[in-house]
Amino acid sequence: MGIDMGQNGAVKAMPYDEEAEFEAFRPRVKGTNIDEQTLLATDYLNHFNEIVMLFDMIPDMPELIEDCKEWQPRSYEDHFRQSTFSDRDLAVEAYGKVPSRFRIPFEETIRQINSLIVSSTERVEADINAGCDPEILRHTCGTISRAAQVLMDHASAIIHGSHQTMDQDQIDSMLGK
Repeated sequence: MGIDMGQNGAVKAMPYDEEAEFEAFRPRVKGTNIDEQTLLATDYLNHFNEIVMLFDMIPDMPELIEDCKEWQPRSYEDHFRQSTFSDRDLAVEAYGKVPSRFRIPFEETIRQINSLIVSSTERVEADINAGCDPEILRHTCGTISRAAQVLMDHASAIIHGSHQTMDQDQIDSMLGK
């Protein structure tokens, strides 16, 4: 919302023109690794790649659950503030201009990935502590890894212009719930 001083000096809110700000900002990302169509960058998904690889390795090295427990969800802006991404400042600024038609499904998908990883870490740790059969652990970790990858693929599609998200039933189905 903008601010306008009315004729009588009263302050009144002006409608925010999300689309105009988006269109005005798009030329600034041309030639960068920030998608010009959405103003999002796939580099953010690197935050999830390592944890997914750890889940794949846990059946052979259960001690890696400790590394998984250290992983924490990180917002898009915080990821870039802490990264070495060449256009990190631009990525943070651009995020404020991402139209809600992309930002809302993107944030929902990221929420789903974060939830999956956090709850799965707790589940796998409990399985390890209970002395779970290694093949069951391998199946569980593989299922988690595949589900996270599917969600990351959805996030990537949104970064490149899709408006779709997955609903909880689809996620539960992948996890065999």
